[in-house]
Parts: sequence; C-alpha cells; structure tokens
Amino acid sequence: MAAGATPEERLASMGLAVPEVAKPVAVYVPAVRTGQHVFTSGQLPMRMGELLVTGKVGAEVTAEEAYACAQQCALNAIAAVRAEIGDLAQVVRVVKVVVFVASAPDFTGQPAVANGASELLGEVFGDAGVHARSAVGVSVLPLDAPVEVEVVVEIAA
Repeated sequence: MAAGATPEERLASMGLAVPEVAKPVAVYVPAVRTGQHVFTSGQLPMRMGELLVTGKVGAEVTAEEAYACAQQCALNAIAAVRAEIGDLAQVVRVVKVVVFVASAPDFTGQPAVANGASELLGEVFGDAGVHARSAVGVSVLPLDAPVEVEVVVEIAA
C-alpha cells in the first residue's frame, strides 16, 4: 500500500474495516477529545455486539486467541477515535497504548498479546502508529474479557 494511503485504505488492504463503535457496558463514553488528544475508554474485543472469547489467557484462552482479541480491541479503539474526530487522517500520532490481559497466574506473555494491538496500529497509521505502551496482567476484566485496550492519539490542530 502506498505511503500516502489513508488509514481506512490501509485497513481495507488488510481485509479489515472500521467497525461500528462498541456500545459502552457501563456509564462512560467511548472516547473523549481534549485539545489535540483523543483518549479512548478501555475497548473490549467485541465484534457485532459479542465478545470474541471469554476467560483467562494461559488457561481458557490461548495467546494466539488473545492476540486476535487485542487486534479487535484496537479496531474498536480506532472506531471510537473516528467517531470523535470524523476522519482518521487527522491522527498525527498514536501516543500511548495500554493493554490489559486477564491472565492465568503463571502466564507471562502479556507483551506478545499486546503486539496484536500495536502491530495493527502500526499497519494502519504507519510511522504515526509507533507508540509508547504498557502491557499489564490483571486477574479479571469486564464481562470476563481476556483483553482490554486503551489508546491515546494526537490529532491535527
């Protein structure tokens, strides 16, 4: 795909599209814009209103399934950002990504799971998709989701 391709064109070249914004599961909004930044709420691996899989990574959920969940979370974060700003071409930088992984007690592969989100954001936004990141193992996530992702992006003035 050409360097000048839009984020949506890059997604299409990967066989993906920006999904509908996932409906919040509690009292919050999917994203908030302040100044030149958009902060997403934690995005679960929802596709068409349902979690891709449930359970703990390293127990009921494989690392490969969790990687795919992190990709879906990133897609949902992209949808939340687009709903807030209208055009993904306004994203000048993915600043920070936080990936929470519901982990079995002996699972230590959180960074590899988080790569599902990071690699997708890099593909979609190119150099602007290179970001700071945290990959955190937790005991449980909402709805027994295996992964949750938050994203902060900088947008054009």
